[in-house]
Amino acid sequence: MKELNQKIIKFDYDQNFKYEDFYISKSNEHILFLLNRWPKWNKNFLNISGEPFSGKTHLIDIFLKKFNGIKIDSNLLNNKDLNEIKIHQNIILENLTSDIDENLVYSLLNIIDQDNKYLIVTSRKPIVDLNFKLDDLRSRAKNFLLQNIEKPDDELIYALILKNLSDKQILIEKNLINFIMKRIDRSYSKIHEFIYKIDEISLKKKKSIDLKIIKEALGE
Repeated sequence: MKELNQKIIKFDYDQNFKYEDFYISKSNEHILFLLNRWPKWNKNFLNISGEPFSGKTHLIDIFLKKFNGIKIDSNLLNNKDLNEIKIHQNIILENLTSDIDENLVYSLLNIIDQDNKYLIVTSRKPIVDLNFKLDDLRSRAKNFLLQNIEKPDDELIYALILKNLSDKQILIEKNLINFIMKRIDRSYSKIHEFIYKIDEISLKKKKSIDLKIIKEALGE
């Protein structure tokens, strides 16, 4: 397996940026490449989809640090936001679901189109798979560039486990990480859940993490 530091992007701007490192893999490199090509996109509308903890917000924050813009949570979108976006070229609408004010979202898309702005929407499912009731919104959804964060490969799983453990100041042997990788579900949310679980078990038992604790967290 390649050294992890070969899989880290070093940005040429403010090194105090808390998202200064990002793990590239086959799961996400196509999206990072597209974001870095802004504004040379085929369309002004981009949808990044992926499961929880797959790195959607991480990618967005990297983009905003480099190109600037405004980020709005879809559940908090209101008429005031529709006025505020007029001074921004890039607008991010995060966590889009079908449980939103469809008329407001449709108005947002119209503003983006009329003013030749750029919109990035993040969601768990591709925007074309969301069950919007508004016909016009369903039609608009078909005009998005669609980019999906795929399930993590071995290198990314290793990096995610190592990074999450490091964030909690937990050090374990490499052979234990390899043991985890062979058994854990290939899911960003399951990896996140597992790290939380082994930390919780370790704290309750007041023991450092060993194979027994790992097996317990894995449900073996």
